[in-house]
Amino acid sequence: MTESFLHYLWQFQYFNKNELRTTQGDVLQIFHPGQKNTHAGPDFFNARLKIGATEWVGNVEIHIQAGSWMDHHHHEDAAYENVVLHVVWSNDKPVCRNDGSPLPALELKHRVDHKLLTDFRLLLQTPGAIPCAPQLAEVPDLVKISMLDRALMHRLEAKTAVINDLLKRNRNNWEETCYQWLARNFGFKVNVDPFQQLARALPYRLLLKHGDQLLQVEALLFGQAGFLEADETDDYFSKLKREYHLLCHKYQLWGKQMQKAQWKFMRLRPANFPTLRIAQCASLIHQRPKLFSNLMEAETAKELAEIFSVPQSDYWQRHYQFFKPARDVVANIGEASVGNIIINTVAPLLVAYGKSKDENLYVDRAVAILQQVHAEANRIIQQWKNVGLACKTAFDSQALVELYNNFCLKRRCLECSIGASLVKPGRPV
Repeated sequence: MTESFLHYLWQFQYFNKNELRTTQGDVLQIFHPGQKNTHAGPDFFNARLKIGATEWVGNVEIHIQAGSWMDHHHHEDAAYENVVLHVVWSNDKPVCRNDGSPLPALELKHRVDHKLLTDFRLLLQTPGAIPCAPQLAEVPDLVKISMLDRALMHRLEAKTAVINDLLKRNRNNWEETCYQWLARNFGFKVNVDPFQQLARALPYRLLLKHGDQLLQVEALLFGQAGFLEADETDDYFSKLKREYHLLCHKYQLWGKQMQKAQWKFMRLRPANFPTLRIAQCASLIHQRPKLFSNLMEAETAKELAEIFSVPQSDYWQRHYQFFKPARDVVANIGEASVGNIIINTVAPLLVAYGKSKDENLYVDRAVAILQQVHAEANRIIQQWKNVGLACKTAFDSQALVELYNNFCLKRRCLECSIGASLVKPGRPV
């Protein structure tokens, strides 16, 4: 028995409601179970009940054992003073409010079909990361689609919260926030932290002052990132170093440089080396000075891909890192990388901007764009494919990653429409 199972029973009223009475013997009628609370405080808000001859609108608290009310010190917490019903699996002891009055309780252990509990235990005890895998084929497609929609929005809203924090720190400057959020993504997981640090150390407005001079943008980025300290040199490196020294003095950047050792190269393909990514970022700033506006105005994944498909400077078409010429021409930022940026940078930005302006157009556009981008290929998506769930677009893959990480791994099956459909009254045996 878990409290999440009791929440599920109460939320959907999956128990025998014939001749309902509280443990004190009063007749109980339930008009509405209330709204589930996902934050601190009672478990359900604004329930509508009738106990005896009195109608109540108030909160409901749920525990496996009634005595948990005292164990959790709810009787000392003002947030629980408006609880009108205590729903418990077992009423092991009477509970009173802080003023000494008895707290009405409903005991469920004799009112629940034990097949529900058996199905729930079977779901949670299934080996493997995806609890519903053996029964997934039994779930109607409409239920799966509905849950994927919900999981995708859950993921986008979580990223929106991070963007909103950035926006607040940047005093509602969307251009600066876009630049910092994009810089994270240029780290491609392995170098996220150093790219974030670099973006905060070099404000976008400063880079834009020199945006028409690519060499100066590169000098600022590479210098602040700590890559211009080498004794070795070539003509390009010398130019960068000279430009950086001038700009560093002008903007008083001395002492704020990062260390080259902060950047990771190990086990990365050359196309993901941070030196090349910094060069690509510099070219984007140089060629797309109105980047945020460009992203908000683009209506399709194809238009976005054109925005990001900018060539890096000549040196970085022949190098992956300083002083080491590549054997072949270095390609511009690839299709897979652009897709990654659209998925992880642009779509969340569209949602965050749309919600801040109360314009659903941007939220709808983000969803539509994700449906135009190829699905990601990773370990999580492969697991879903192995259990028979198709994944064609980034909409699908982002939803499935969210479902796996925040529902399956945490065994939040009853909060998932797919899992909940496998634990409900009237399911065939």
